[in-house]
Amino acid sequence: MAGRAAVEALLRERKLDRTLTSTLPERPGEDAVAPLDIPALDRGIAGRDGLQNDAVAGGLPRGQVSEVVGPASSGRTSVAWAALAAASRRGESIALIDTCDRFDPPTAQACGIDLSKLLWVRGQAISKTSGAIDPAWLPGVRAVNGPGTFLERVIDRAIKALNLVVQSGVCTLVVIDLIDLPATAVRRLPAATWFRIERAIENSDTAVLILAATAVARSAGGRSIVLGDLPTSEAAPGRPHAPGVIWSGQHDRSRRIAGVNTRATITAARRSDTARVDLTTTIINAV
Repeated sequence: MAGRAAVEALLRERKLDRTLTSTLPERPGEDAVAPLDIPALDRGIAGRDGLQNDAVAGGLPRGQVSEVVGPASSGRTSVAWAALAAASRRGESIALIDTCDRFDPPTAQACGIDLSKLLWVRGQAISKTSGAIDPAWLPGVRAVNGPGTFLERVIDRAIKALNLVVQSGVCTLVVIDLIDLPATAVRRLPAATWFRIERAIENSDTAVLILAATAVARSAGGRSIVLGDLPTSEAAPGRPHAPGVIWSGQHDRSRRIAGVNTRATITAARRSDTARVDLTTTIINAV
């Protein structure tokens, strides 16, 4: 024990004591998370105990990179917008790196996002086809003059914007939307891209949330929130092809999507259990 105490003292002297498992709190405090204000999801993020205990602090860990991923109509954008809305209600400055220029301000405002608190970094719409990627492209390493040039520029601009925003320390919640990027392009981003983001926000009040179709990255203390449809038995009647979609209206010509039933699976590197919660997200159609 004396030897261990000496090693721990040496680590603390060199300011390396974050590596000590004894210094890691079992659960983050209220000031260490950014709540989404979706009770079921916040409790699920807090951990298994939080599912029965409303007092347990839940939300996106600050100083960490988390992600929300899932297929179309699984509620991924609704969750990200809920996080932005909750942060803006707390008076925090927020940012959205809108890689493919898909953000709609009126709808976002109707969902509760205070636009006066939002830094909106607009990207440019791109083709979803994986054929737009030149095989010679390596992000940040080697450019090409072929069909991938435009896609490279869109992605590189988004990543550079993300770096600048998190390094400024002004915004305490930063969302980067990668949903419309081809999966091949996202997978080709080097791991160092996300390591730099992790280092930039480490020990800060900033939480970064990646919004994507498939898993991208999260830091050791971050959360992966994977959304998916509910079982077919819980699907909307007459809509077997989209079991999680809630429809409003009786006629085909007037029927609109009113919301999404979805199931969230939440994982974290430092937690042995996996939380699963069922959610209903409401889609607000702005006029």
